[in-house]
Amino acid sequence: MRLRLALLGFILVMTITACDVVGLFPAEEATMSAGNGDADVIFVRAVEQTENMWTFHVTVEHPDTGWDDYADGWDVILPDGAVIRPDENSDFTRLLLHPHENEQPFTRSQSGIGIPADITQVRVRAHDIVDGFGGKEVIVDLTQASGPDYEVVRLR
Repeated sequence: MRLRLALLGFILVMTITACDVVGLFPAEEATMSAGNGDADVIFVRAVEQTENMWTFHVTVEHPDTGWDDYADGWDVILPDGAVIRPDENSDFTRLLLHPHENEQPFTRSQSGIGIPADITQVRVRAHDIVDGFGGKEVIVDLTQASGPDYEVVRLR
């Protein structure tokens, strides 16, 4: 019963949040900084591996200084605000385990990202341990072969 109530509460919050979204992801929001975070997504390559299963190759730029300040993850987000995670205990779609101060920008990949067939756009954002989210995000239109800062490879 508690699990059912928690799930219903989550769905309600997600529904209310989704009502605030104009369109799916307005293009101008993709290039603006939403906060003070400085982990920027600068390119995304989305490759459909099997029907509705994707691998994302995400290039992040962040002024990593070492273990005290580095980009520690990135997310793929559905239009309703749901973050796709490899398992429910993951902090991000892709956890980054160490600083990349001598490798900027850097690209890391995550496979097994399930995206429902009716979803045509996703948003990709990066996170850093000091400032959180708020850097440049990329909106990926999964129906297009390419666009500003992204490329899509589909099965068909």
